[in-house]
Amino acid sequence: MIKNEVLKIAQDKKLPCIKALALAKRLKVQPIEIGKAANELGIKITNCQLGCFGRRR
Repeated sequence: MIKNEVLKIAQDKKLPCIKALALAKRLKVQPIEIGKAANELGIKITNCQLGCFGRRR
């Protein structure tokens, strides 16, 4: 479910931080869960300075 929602809002394999945070709030999950899903899908969280989504390895 999280992955599907990330795919819906990501554009060009990128997901702005503000949209990722809004998605986490809407889905009632921790931001790190959105980050994990994005990483698994090869989508980069952009414009993020807080480090809420973890680092890609």
